[in-house]
Amino acid sequence: MSKKNVLIMGAAGRDFHNFNVVFRDNEDYNVAAFTATQIPNIDGRVYPAELAGKLYPDGIKIYEESKLVELIKELEIEEVVFSYSDVPFEYVMTKASIVNAAGASFRLLGGEETMIKSTKPLVAVLAVRTGCGKSQTSRKIVRLLREAGKKVVAIRHPMPYGDLVKQKVQRFATLEDLKKHDCTIEEIEEYEPHIALGGIIYSGVDYEAILREAEKEADVILWDGGNNDMSFYKADVTFTVADPHRPGHEMMYYPGNTSLRMADAVVVNKIDSADADDILTVLENIKSVNPNASVIEAASPLFVDDPKLIRGKRVLVVEDGPTLTHGEMKYGAGTVAAQKLGASEIIDPRPYTVKSITETFEKYPGIGILLPAMGYGEEQMKDLEDTINKVDCDSVVIGTPIDLGRILNINKPSTRVQYELQEIGNITLETVLKEKGIL
Repeated sequence: MSKKNVLIMGAAGRDFHNFNVVFRDNEDYNVAAFTATQIPNIDGRVYPAELAGKLYPDGIKIYEESKLVELIKELEIEEVVFSYSDVPFEYVMTKASIVNAAGASFRLLGGEETMIKSTKPLVAVLAVRTGCGKSQTSRKIVRLLREAGKKVVAIRHPMPYGDLVKQKVQRFATLEDLKKHDCTIEEIEEYEPHIALGGIIYSGVDYEAILREAEKEADVILWDGGNNDMSFYKADVTFTVADPHRPGHEMMYYPGNTSLRMADAVVVNKIDSADADDILTVLENIKSVNPNASVIEAASPLFVDDPKLIRGKRVLVVEDGPTLTHGEMKYGAGTVAAQKLGASEIIDPRPYTVKSITETFEKYPGIGILLPAMGYGEEQMKDLEDTINKVDCDSVVIGTPIDLGRILNINKPSTRVQYELQEIGNITLETVLKEKGIL
Protein backbone atom coordinates (compact mmCIF):
# COMPACT_ATOMS: atom_id res chain seq x y z
CA MET A 1 0.00 0.00 0.00
CA SER A 2 1.18 3.53 -0.73
CA LYS A 3 1.63 5.95 2.13
CA LYS A 4 -1.07 8.54 2.78
CA ASN A 5 0.19 12.08 2.22
CA VAL A 6 -0.53 14.25 5.26
CA LEU A 7 -0.21 17.96 6.04
CA ILE A 8 -0.27 19.17 9.66
CA MET A 9 -1.71 22.64 10.35
CA GLY A 10 -0.12 24.14 13.45
CA ALA A 11 1.43 27.02 15.34
CA ALA A 12 4.70 25.56 16.69
CA GLY A 13 3.46 23.38 19.54
CA ARG A 14 0.61 20.88 19.32
CA ASP A 15 1.51 20.24 15.66
CA PHE A 16 4.99 18.97 16.53
CA HIS A 17 3.61 16.86 19.39
CA ASN A 18 0.96 15.26 17.17
CA PHE A 19 3.62 14.45 14.60
CA ASN A 20 5.94 12.93 17.20
CA VAL A 21 3.40 10.63 18.83
CA VAL A 22 1.20 9.66 15.87
CA PHE A 23 3.18 10.04 12.64
CA ARG A 24 6.93 10.10 13.27
CA ASP A 25 7.61 6.37 13.02
CA ASN A 26 4.39 5.43 11.24
CA GLU A 27 5.08 3.73 7.89
CA ASP A 28 1.48 4.27 6.78
CA TYR A 29 1.88 8.04 6.45
CA ASN A 30 4.09 10.57 4.74
CA VAL A 31 3.91 13.97 6.46
CA ALA A 32 4.72 16.20 3.50
CA ALA A 33 4.50 19.59 5.23
CA PHE A 34 3.57 21.64 8.26
CA THR A 35 1.78 24.97 7.99
CA ALA A 36 2.10 27.66 10.65
CA THR A 37 -0.10 30.48 11.94
CA GLN A 38 -0.62 32.64 15.10
CA ILE A 39 3.12 32.91 15.79
CA PRO A 40 5.33 35.30 13.76
CA ASN A 41 8.48 34.14 11.97
CA ILE A 42 7.70 30.42 12.21
CA ASP A 43 7.09 29.77 8.53
CA GLY A 44 10.08 29.17 6.27
CA ARG A 45 11.68 26.88 8.81
CA VAL A 46 12.12 23.11 8.79
CA TYR A 47 11.14 20.54 11.39
CA PRO A 48 14.65 19.10 11.61
CA ALA A 49 15.71 15.59 10.69
CA GLU A 50 17.16 15.13 14.18
CA LEU A 51 13.62 15.34 15.58
CA ALA A 52 11.64 14.01 12.62
CA GLY A 53 13.15 10.52 12.76
CA LYS A 54 14.49 8.00 10.30
CA LEU A 55 11.56 8.31 7.88
CA TYR A 56 12.36 11.99 7.27
CA PRO A 57 16.12 12.31 6.64
CA ASP A 58 15.65 15.82 5.18
CA GLY A 59 13.24 17.03 7.85
CA ILE A 60 9.83 18.53 7.02
CA LYS A 61 9.29 22.02 5.63
CA ILE A 62 7.08 24.54 7.46
CA TYR A 63 5.02 26.88 5.26
CA GLU A 64 2.70 29.82 5.84
CA GLU A 65 -0.87 28.65 6.39
CA SER A 66 -1.96 31.05 3.62
CA LYS A 67 -0.46 28.52 1.18
CA LEU A 68 -2.70 25.70 2.44
CA VAL A 69 -4.80 25.13 -0.69
CA GLU A 70 -1.78 25.47 -2.95
CA LEU A 71 0.12 22.88 -0.87
CA ILE A 72 -2.78 20.42 -0.92
CA LYS A 73 -2.67 20.49 -4.72
CA GLU A 74 1.12 20.55 -5.19
CA LEU A 75 1.94 17.87 -2.61
CA GLU A 76 -1.11 15.72 -3.39
CA ILE A 77 -2.23 15.91 0.23
CA GLU A 78 -4.92 13.38 1.15
CA GLU A 79 -5.42 14.31 4.80
CA VAL A 80 -4.98 17.55 6.76
CA VAL A 81 -4.58 17.33 10.54
CA PHE A 82 -5.65 20.47 12.40
CA SER A 83 -3.26 20.91 15.34
CA TYR A 84 -3.56 24.27 17.08
CA SER A 85 -5.89 25.80 19.61
CA ASP A 86 -7.91 28.67 21.09
CA VAL A 87 -10.05 29.20 18.01
CA PRO A 88 -13.86 29.43 17.55
CA PHE A 89 -15.82 26.44 16.30
CA GLU A 90 -16.72 28.44 13.19
CA TYR A 91 -13.03 28.97 12.47
CA VAL A 92 -12.28 25.24 12.70
CA MET A 93 -15.13 24.27 10.41
CA THR A 94 -14.23 26.98 7.92
CA LYS A 95 -10.76 25.46 7.72
CA ALA A 96 -12.37 22.03 7.32
CA SER A 97 -14.48 23.35 4.43
CA ILE A 98 -11.43 24.87 2.73
CA VAL A 99 -9.55 21.58 3.07
CA ASN A 100 -12.47 19.46 1.87
CA ALA A 101 -13.08 21.75 -1.10
CA ALA A 102 -9.43 21.38 -2.05
CA GLY A 103 -9.89 17.61 -2.14
CA ALA A 104 -8.43 16.44 1.18
CA SER A 105 -9.91 14.95 4.35
CA PHE A 106 -9.86 16.97 7.59
CA ARG A 107 -8.90 15.38 10.91
CA LEU A 108 -8.82 16.30 14.60
CA LEU A 109 -6.73 13.97 16.77
CA GLY A 110 -8.20 12.90 20.11
CA GLY A 111 -6.76 12.29 23.54
CA GLU A 112 -6.20 8.55 23.28
CA GLU A 113 -3.99 9.00 20.23
CA THR A 114 -1.95 11.87 21.60
CA MET A 115 -1.72 11.54 25.41
CA ILE A 116 1.38 9.88 26.84
CA LYS A 117 1.17 7.85 30.07
CA SER A 118 3.40 8.87 32.97
CA THR A 119 4.90 6.55 35.57
CA LYS A 120 4.18 9.21 38.21
CA PRO A 121 0.89 10.77 39.41
CA LEU A 122 -0.01 13.57 37.02
CA VAL A 123 -2.19 16.65 37.53
CA ALA A 124 -3.32 18.59 34.44
CA VAL A 125 -4.37 22.25 34.50
CA LEU A 126 -6.29 23.32 31.38
CA ALA A 127 -8.58 26.21 30.46
CA VAL A 128 -11.44 27.06 28.14
CA ARG A 129 -9.64 30.16 26.77
CA THR A 130 -6.26 31.83 26.96
CA GLY A 131 -6.09 34.18 29.96
CA CYS A 132 -8.55 32.40 32.26
CA GLY A 133 -6.08 31.92 35.09
CA LYS A 134 -4.23 28.65 34.55
CA SER A 135 -0.96 30.06 35.87
CA GLN A 136 -2.21 31.04 39.33
CA THR A 137 -4.15 27.77 39.53
CA SER A 138 -0.99 25.81 38.72
CA ARG A 139 1.03 27.78 41.28
CA LYS A 140 -1.54 27.07 44.00
CA ILE A 141 -1.49 23.35 43.22
CA VAL A 142 2.31 23.32 43.35
CA ARG A 143 2.23 24.98 46.79
CA LEU A 144 -0.31 22.47 48.11
CA LEU A 145 1.71 19.50 46.90
CA ARG A 146 5.00 20.89 48.20
CA GLU A 147 3.45 21.61 51.60
CA ALA A 148 2.50 17.93 51.67
CA GLY A 149 6.17 17.03 51.19
CA LYS A 150 5.96 16.06 47.53
CA LYS A 151 8.49 17.10 44.92
CA VAL A 152 6.60 18.63 42.02
CA VAL A 153 7.98 19.12 38.54
CA ALA A 154 5.92 21.18 36.10
CA ILE A 155 5.83 20.63 32.35
CA ARG A 156 4.58 23.49 30.21
CA HIS A 157 2.76 23.42 26.90
CA PRO A 158 5.34 24.03 24.12
CA MET A 159 6.49 27.38 22.82
CA PRO A 160 9.45 26.35 20.61
CA TYR A 161 10.16 29.46 18.59
CA GLY A 162 13.93 29.11 18.31
CA ASP A 163 16.35 26.31 17.39
CA LEU A 164 14.14 23.23 17.57
CA VAL A 165 17.00 20.76 18.01
CA LYS A 166 18.37 22.71 20.98
CA GLN A 167 14.83 22.98 22.35
CA LYS A 168 14.10 19.24 22.26
CA VAL A 169 14.17 19.04 26.07
CA GLN A 170 14.50 22.21 28.16
CA ARG A 171 14.81 22.34 31.96
CA PHE A 172 14.41 25.59 33.87
CA ALA A 173 15.39 25.86 37.54
CA THR A 174 17.06 29.30 37.73
CA LEU A 175 16.66 32.68 36.07
CA GLU A 176 19.99 32.02 34.36
CA ASP A 177 18.36 29.08 32.58
CA LEU A 178 15.98 31.56 30.92
CA LYS A 179 18.96 33.40 29.45
CA LYS A 180 20.74 30.18 28.49
CA HIS A 181 17.76 29.06 26.42
CA ASP A 182 17.20 32.52 24.83
CA CYS A 183 13.60 32.63 26.06
CA THR A 184 11.04 34.99 24.57
CA ILE A 185 8.76 37.13 26.74
CA GLU A 186 5.96 34.60 26.22
CA GLU A 187 8.18 31.81 27.52
CA ILE A 188 9.53 33.80 30.46
CA GLU A 189 5.98 34.70 31.51
CA GLU A 190 5.20 31.02 31.95
CA TYR A 191 8.49 29.71 33.32
CA GLU A 192 9.63 32.44 35.70
CA PRO A 193 6.73 32.14 38.21
CA HIS A 194 7.58 28.47 38.77
CA ILE A 195 11.26 29.32 39.21
CA ALA A 196 10.34 32.10 41.66
CA LEU A 197 8.56 29.49 43.79
CA GLY A 198 11.76 27.44 43.90
CA GLY A 199 10.36 24.92 41.44
CA ILE A 200 11.48 23.19 38.26
CA ILE A 201 9.70 23.42 34.93
CA TYR A 202 10.33 21.59 31.67
CA SER A 203 9.32 22.50 28.14
CA GLY A 204 10.51 21.95 24.59
CA VAL A 205 9.56 19.91 21.54
CA ASP A 206 9.71 16.16 22.26
CA TYR A 207 7.20 15.65 25.04
CA GLU A 208 7.86 11.97 25.66
CA ALA A 209 11.56 12.67 26.14
CA ILE A 210 10.62 15.63 28.36
CA LEU A 211 8.29 13.50 30.49
CA ARG A 212 10.90 10.78 31.02
CA GLU A 213 13.44 13.35 32.22
CA ALA A 214 10.91 15.02 34.54
CA GLU A 215 9.91 11.69 36.06
CA LYS A 216 13.49 11.16 37.25
CA GLU A 217 13.17 14.01 39.76
CA ALA A 218 9.45 14.22 40.57
CA ASP A 219 6.96 12.67 42.95
CA VAL A 220 4.13 14.37 41.04
CA ILE A 221 4.06 15.84 37.51
CA LEU A 222 2.04 19.01 36.87
CA TRP A 223 0.94 19.65 33.29
CA ASP A 224 0.72 23.45 33.07
CA GLY A 225 -1.40 23.72 29.95
CA GLY A 226 -1.36 26.53 27.43
CA ASN A 227 -3.58 28.11 24.80
CA ASN A 228 -6.63 26.16 26.08
CA ASP A 229 -5.18 22.96 24.64
CA MET A 230 -5.81 19.43 25.87
CA SER A 231 -3.11 17.79 27.96
CA PHE A 232 -0.30 15.97 26.18
CA TYR A 233 -0.36 13.43 29.03
CA LYS A 234 -2.91 11.12 30.61
CA ALA A 235 -3.91 12.86 33.84
CA ASP A 236 -4.97 11.36 37.16
CA VAL A 237 -6.92 14.55 37.80
CA THR A 238 -7.78 17.37 35.40
CA PHE A 239 -8.63 20.93 36.42
CA THR A 240 -10.10 23.22 33.74
CA VAL A 241 -10.33 26.97 34.37
CA ALA A 242 -13.31 28.98 33.06
CA ASP A 243 -13.69 32.75 32.81
CA PRO A 244 -17.05 34.48 33.50
CA HIS A 245 -15.70 37.64 31.87
CA ARG A 246 -16.18 35.73 28.60
CA PRO A 247 -19.42 33.83 29.30
CA GLY A 248 -20.35 31.33 26.62
CA HIS A 249 -16.82 31.03 25.25
CA GLU A 250 -16.51 27.73 27.11
CA MET A 251 -19.11 26.36 24.66
CA MET A 252 -17.80 27.88 21.43
CA TYR A 253 -14.01 27.39 21.23
CA TYR A 254 -11.80 24.50 20.24
CA PRO A 255 -10.42 22.68 22.08
CA GLY A 256 -11.48 24.61 25.18
CA ASN A 257 -14.89 22.96 25.11
CA THR A 258 -13.13 19.57 24.94
CA SER A 259 -11.07 20.56 27.98
CA LEU A 260 -14.27 21.52 29.81
CA ARG A 261 -15.85 18.16 29.09
CA MET A 262 -12.71 16.31 30.24
CA ALA A 263 -12.45 18.09 33.60
CA ASP A 264 -12.70 16.39 36.97
CA ALA A 265 -13.05 19.87 38.44
CA VAL A 266 -13.82 23.24 36.85
CA VAL A 267 -12.38 26.39 38.41
CA VAL A 268 -14.71 29.34 37.76
CA ASN A 269 -12.21 32.16 38.25
CA LYS A 270 -12.55 35.95 38.67
CA ILE A 271 -15.99 35.78 40.31
CA ASP A 272 -15.03 38.78 42.45
CA SER A 273 -15.04 41.03 39.37
CA ALA A 274 -17.55 39.32 37.06
CA ASP A 275 -21.25 40.06 36.56
CA ALA A 276 -23.57 37.73 38.50
CA ASP A 277 -25.56 36.80 35.38
CA ASP A 278 -22.36 35.93 33.54
CA ILE A 279 -21.21 33.70 36.39
CA LEU A 280 -24.58 31.94 36.30
CA THR A 281 -24.27 31.41 32.52
CA VAL A 282 -20.89 29.72 32.96
CA LEU A 283 -22.16 27.54 35.82
CA GLU A 284 -25.17 26.44 33.76
CA ASN A 285 -22.97 25.62 30.77
CA ILE A 286 -20.65 23.54 32.93
CA LYS A 287 -23.60 21.59 34.30
CA SER A 288 -25.01 21.00 30.80
CA VAL A 289 -21.87 19.34 29.41
CA ASN A 290 -20.06 17.99 32.49
CA PRO A 291 -22.57 17.55 35.32
CA ASN A 292 -20.26 15.28 37.34
CA ALA A 293 -17.42 17.80 37.56
CA SER A 294 -16.69 19.48 40.89
CA VAL A 295 -17.02 23.26 40.62
CA ILE A 296 -14.52 25.48 42.43
CA GLU A 297 -15.45 29.15 42.65
CA ALA A 298 -12.42 31.41 42.87
CA ALA A 299 -11.13 34.96 42.73
CA SER A 300 -7.81 36.34 41.55
CA PRO A 301 -7.14 39.29 43.88
CA LEU A 302 -4.59 41.83 42.66
CA PHE A 303 -1.42 43.00 44.38
CA VAL A 304 0.27 46.21 43.14
CA ASP A 305 3.94 46.77 43.92
CA ASP A 306 3.74 50.60 43.99
CA PRO A 307 0.16 52.01 43.98
CA LYS A 308 1.35 55.63 43.99
CA LEU A 309 2.55 55.18 40.41
CA ILE A 310 -1.11 54.65 39.42
CA ARG A 311 -3.19 57.02 41.57
CA GLY A 312 -3.93 60.18 39.60
CA LYS A 313 -1.37 59.26 36.91
CA ARG A 314 -1.58 59.06 33.15
CA VAL A 315 -0.62 55.42 32.69
CA LEU A 316 0.29 53.06 29.89
CA VAL A 317 -1.16 49.61 30.62
CA VAL A 318 0.81 46.62 29.32
CA GLU A 319 -1.08 43.32 29.42
CA ASP A 320 -0.26 39.71 28.59
CA GLY A 321 0.11 39.49 24.79
CA PRO A 322 -1.71 36.24 23.87
CA THR A 323 -4.58 37.10 26.24
CA LEU A 324 -5.30 40.30 24.29
CA THR A 325 -4.62 38.92 20.80
CA HIS A 326 -6.08 35.50 20.07
CA GLY A 327 -7.48 35.35 23.64
CA GLU A 328 -9.72 38.32 22.72
CA MET A 329 -9.85 39.79 26.24
CA LYS A 330 -10.60 43.52 26.34
CA TYR A 331 -8.71 44.07 29.60
CA GLY A 332 -6.46 42.31 32.08
CA ALA A 333 -4.97 42.68 35.55
CA GLY A 334 -3.23 45.95 34.68
CA THR A 335 -6.46 47.54 33.51
CA VAL A 336 -8.37 46.46 36.61
CA ALA A 337 -5.61 47.86 38.84
CA ALA A 338 -5.55 51.16 36.93
CA GLN A 339 -9.29 51.57 37.33
CA LYS A 340 -9.44 50.52 41.00
CA LEU A 341 -6.54 52.74 42.05
CA GLY A 342 -7.80 55.80 40.19
CA ALA A 343 -5.47 56.39 37.28
CA SER A 344 -6.40 59.74 35.70
CA GLU A 345 -6.11 58.32 32.18
CA ILE A 346 -5.11 55.15 30.34
CA ILE A 347 -2.96 56.29 27.42
CA ASP A 348 -3.62 54.87 23.98
CA PRO A 349 -0.32 53.36 22.71
CA ARG A 350 -1.37 53.12 19.06
CA PRO A 351 0.09 56.51 17.96
CA TYR A 352 3.47 55.39 19.31
CA THR A 353 3.80 51.79 18.07
CA VAL A 354 6.67 50.63 15.89
CA LYS A 355 7.24 47.81 13.40
CA SER A 356 5.90 44.44 14.62
CA ILE A 357 3.84 46.05 17.40
CA THR A 358 2.08 48.18 14.78
CA GLU A 359 1.45 44.99 12.80
CA THR A 360 -0.04 43.32 15.89
CA PHE A 361 -2.63 46.10 16.23
CA GLU A 362 -3.41 45.83 12.52
CA LYS A 363 -3.99 42.08 12.85
CA TYR A 364 -5.98 42.39 16.11
CA PRO A 365 -7.82 45.75 15.93
CA GLY A 366 -10.01 44.82 18.89
CA ILE A 367 -7.13 45.26 21.34
CA GLY A 368 -8.03 48.92 21.83
CA ILE A 369 -5.97 51.16 24.08
CA LEU A 370 -3.96 48.45 25.84
CA LEU A 371 -0.45 47.38 24.86
CA PRO A 372 0.06 43.62 24.42
CA ALA A 373 3.43 42.45 25.70
CA MET A 374 4.43 40.81 22.45
CA GLY A 375 7.90 39.31 22.52
CA TYR A 376 8.33 36.43 20.09
CA GLY A 377 12.07 36.85 19.72
CA GLU A 378 14.66 39.59 20.28
CA GLU A 379 13.50 41.80 17.41
CA GLN A 380 9.92 41.98 18.63
CA MET A 381 11.06 42.50 22.23
CA LYS A 382 13.06 45.52 21.01
CA ASP A 383 9.95 46.80 19.19
CA LEU A 384 7.97 46.48 22.42
CA GLU A 385 10.66 48.34 24.36
CA ASP A 386 10.78 51.13 21.77
CA THR A 387 7.00 51.46 21.80
CA ILE A 388 6.82 51.70 25.59
CA ASN A 389 9.57 54.29 25.65
CA LYS A 390 7.89 56.45 23.00
CA VAL A 391 4.53 56.64 24.80
CA ASP A 392 3.81 59.98 26.48
CA CYS A 393 2.70 58.89 29.96
CA ASP A 394 3.60 59.31 33.65
CA SER A 395 4.13 55.64 34.40
CA VAL A 396 3.73 52.11 33.10
CA VAL A 397 1.40 49.53 34.66
CA ILE A 398 2.71 46.03 33.94
CA GLY A 399 -0.08 43.44 34.07
CA THR A 400 1.99 40.58 32.68
CA PRO A 401 3.09 37.58 34.78
CA ILE A 402 6.70 38.84 34.83
CA ASP A 403 8.49 42.08 35.56
CA LEU A 404 9.11 43.51 32.11
CA GLY A 405 11.40 46.05 33.74
CA ARG A 406 13.87 43.23 34.35
CA ILE A 407 14.21 42.32 30.67
CA LEU A 408 13.43 45.63 28.94
CA ASN A 409 15.05 49.04 29.47
CA ILE A 410 11.96 51.13 30.27
CA ASN A 411 12.65 54.88 30.44
CA LYS A 412 9.84 55.80 32.87
CA PRO A 413 8.58 54.60 36.27
CA SER A 414 6.75 51.27 36.24
CA THR A 415 4.88 49.07 38.67
CA ARG A 416 3.84 45.43 38.50
CA VAL A 417 0.39 43.99 39.09
CA GLN A 418 0.41 40.43 40.38
CA TYR A 419 -2.41 38.03 41.22
CA GLU A 420 -2.95 34.75 43.01
CA LEU A 421 -5.83 32.27 43.13
CA GLN A 422 -8.18 32.46 46.11
CA GLU A 423 -10.85 29.76 46.36
CA ILE A 424 -14.24 30.64 47.79
CA GLY A 425 -16.37 27.96 49.43
CA ASN A 426 -15.90 24.37 50.61
CA ILE A 427 -14.85 22.82 47.30
CA THR A 428 -11.20 23.70 46.73
CA LEU A 429 -8.17 22.51 44.83
CA GLU A 430 -7.06 20.77 48.01
CA THR A 431 -10.32 18.87 48.53
CA VAL A 432 -10.29 17.65 44.91
CA LEU A 433 -6.63 16.59 45.11
CA LYS A 434 -7.38 14.64 48.30
CA GLU A 435 -10.46 13.03 46.76
CA LYS A 436 -8.36 11.86 43.80
CA GLY A 437 -5.61 10.49 46.05
CA ILE A 438 -2.93 12.96 44.92
CA LEU A 439 -2.66 14.54 48.39
